[in-house]
Amino acid sequence: MPLHSTSPPVQHGIRANLTQILHQLLQVFLVGLTIGMTRIVVPGLAKTEFGLGEQQFFLLTTFVVTFGAVKAVMNLFAGRFSDRFGRKRVLVAGWMAALPIPLLLLYAPNWSWVVAATALLGVNQGLCWSMTLNSKLDMTHLSQKGLVNGINEFSGYAAVALAGVVTAWLVEVYGARQGLALFGTIVILSGLILAILMIKETRPWALAHASAVSASSMPPPSLGQAFLYASWQNRNLLALNQAGLVEKFTDALVWIILPVWFVAQNLTLVQASSIIGVYALLWGASQLLTGPASDRFGRKPLIVGGMWLCGVGVLLLVLTHTVWLWTLEAGLIGFGMAMLYPTLGAAVADVSPPMQRGTLLGVYRFWRDFGYAVGALCMGLLAQWAQGLSVTFWLVGVAMLLSGAWVALAFNKD
Repeated sequence: MPLHSTSPPVQHGIRANLTQILHQLLQVFLVGLTIGMTRIVVPGLAKTEFGLGEQQFFLLTTFVVTFGAVKAVMNLFAGRFSDRFGRKRVLVAGWMAALPIPLLLLYAPNWSWVVAATALLGVNQGLCWSMTLNSKLDMTHLSQKGLVNGINEFSGYAAVALAGVVTAWLVEVYGARQGLALFGTIVILSGLILAILMIKETRPWALAHASAVSASSMPPPSLGQAFLYASWQNRNLLALNQAGLVEKFTDALVWIILPVWFVAQNLTLVQASSIIGVYALLWGASQLLTGPASDRFGRKPLIVGGMWLCGVGVLLLVLTHTVWLWTLEAGLIGFGMAMLYPTLGAAVADVSPPMQRGTLLGVYRFWRDFGYAVGALCMGLLAQWAQGLSVTFWLVGVAMLLSGAWVALAFNKD
């Protein structure tokens, strides 16, 4: 079947495109399952399955450093490629890149195979997650950007939470390698097949958006020009991009450090996954409220408030010592992420011309997911130097508070 389907007459809005939007939500749900399967099991069993010693903090972070760097680059080029070649082709390419991941995890003789698998995971996430959002933004009204970001991230991060719990249980039953391979194979094949058969190309909707906006006779900027403009020249985009980068410090902490730290506090892997699942579930579900709230009340209050709530929650984690407090704090961090995450993407879309939206969102996602690499690298080096994990909580908490202050002072377009 050709990757580009014949498009129906273009109508914008969620109601007019509900069937295709539901297919796109299923796609991002499957993408969330793909990343979620690695979130608890891989760091939690790094020692027993892959031979990492208790003090090898830097080696533990290498898989997330690799994931973040690869995903960041994929985000940058995915946006440009989707503007030039179409959303569906990029989506299908992302699923094809993920096909070897289950086999790499199943037969991994050492940690470098896990790093290679997460590099492919970065390709999958950078291409597929980006395209599900771009396609929904194409099909809906410009006034629905916050709502669209909210439902997209809800679907993806609800899947992250579900996959973390399910794979932790599968590991208990089948073992780490077999459990991950079984789950990953089913999810990735489902995503690829459904992308080919059910997803439509949405570039015609983007073109219709562009024709409805005052057109410029100037040619679109090159990728380099767009990157420089978004990363340095535009005050608003600079503030949003740095916030996107720093907020990934929080998610990297939850991904790498929390499973190991909870196990060190004598929790089981299933107990740790349940607490971390609260974070992901609150992050996902609350975006159904925070996304549309940003459309109504403005972007800045949710971005700044979310950054500060996450920073406080991270600092409280290391200062408390009971399961119920850790669960409450995980929920607070998840809600903070729900406040800031869809709102940052919607704010970038606010200042992006329709025909450059994919490219400028790609630049934003580059910096956002490069935060995985920067945050994981800093945490790994700091933990290795301190020979302990507690210092990483202070790094992330303070960084979130300062980044939120930057947005509060510098971001003026609402």
